[in-house]
Amino acid sequence: MRRILFLLLGALVLAGCSTSKDAVATTQQEFTFVAPGGQTTILYDPPSARGASPELSGDSLLKEGAQVGLADYAGQVVIVNIWGSWCGPCRAEAPDLEFVAQQTRADGVAVLGIDVRDDRAAARDFVQDRGLTYDSIFDPASRSLAALDGYPRNVVPSTLVLDRQHRVAAVYLTTIRPSDLLQTVQRLAAETPRPA
Repeated sequence: MRRILFLLLGALVLAGCSTSKDAVATTQQEFTFVAPGGQTTILYDPPSARGASPELSGDSLLKEGAQVGLADYAGQVVIVNIWGSWCGPCRAEAPDLEFVAQQTRADGVAVLGIDVRDDRAAARDFVQDRGLTYDSIFDPASRSLAALDGYPRNVVPSTLVLDRQHRVAAVYLTTIRPSDLLQTVQRLAAETPRPA
């Protein structure tokens, strides 16, 4: 376990060494992830420092045969959580994500999961056992994450928070704490009024 943690931290530090202090590079306003000095919580402020998320979409975990993606959440603050039923910390944070989703739904906040390296039956059991109401992209090969330039696909769980324009406002490369996440999404929901 220590070796895996060491390798992950080493990869994050190396990625941070090749850039300036900024944690995001914006080429034509598109988000490119860069880990600044191994930080695990990164906030992108002011809003002009945020890069736009690429379209994330794929097979719906909850509605077989359907597609789900960011386009389904136009004008909403979106919490994108990368998880797997095999991931111990994911089991702990899923109820917290559901709590934040329920508390902020009226403010125009939504949660979209990305279920990676998983079996569909195990993932559905995970959702059902925890009473989760938010949908997830079922992505066993982690292909949808390739759209996030430079984003570490091996960090599970991790969470991105997008503002109403779907620009990346925060990245959590660790298990989220509901109080931190709630504070972040409430601030983002208040930045711009919810479209009518």
